[in-house]
Amino acid sequence: MKNIRPLLCALLFAAAVIFAPAAQAATAKNIDRDSTQALEGLYKTNALAKTLSKQAKAVLVFPNIVKAGLIFGGSYGEGELRTGSTVNGYYSSASGSWGLQAGAQSYGYVVFLMNDKAVNYLKESHGWEIGVGPTVVLVNEGVAKNLSSTTLKDDAYAFIFNQQGLMAGISIEGSKITHIKR
Repeated sequence: MKNIRPLLCALLFAAAVIFAPAAQAATAKNIDRDSTQALEGLYKTNALAKTLSKQAKAVLVFPNIVKAGLIFGGSYGEGELRTGSTVNGYYSSASGSWGLQAGAQSYGYVVFLMNDKAVNYLKESHGWEIGVGPTVVLVNEGVAKNLSSTTLKDDAYAFIFNQQGLMAGISIEGSKITHIKR
């Protein structure tokens, strides 16, 4: 038990440091700036994401999600919904988890909403839980190799980027996306 105490203290300190900025609500101007930078970076490194952006009805951008956990964990971040270059609302992404986990990390994610069904579901639901509602495909290298502009058939495609930190595994399944006012 004595060996676990320093690890527990370090993880709790790391979570406090990481979540403190996330606890302060970002301004609309900050979210706009960070979302623009996140999209530009994603498009430079991923040609499929750039292709999807041209075909998507809307793009949901979360430039910075912070996740921490020690058996119980959670994540939080704020982003925006864009149609072309127009911002159509601000959203939060939050999740909770429990299980064999320890660590902290940050990452961003973008969801390309490919049809009106997906866009309307986001706008009309009072909190969209990923994994419920429209089909969301998490795009990784294996999926990306099999996708082209002619094979796109799902409601939404998600890309995770800028992973930093010490925590194994990332999933957006179970994340709840909720409209916020800015």
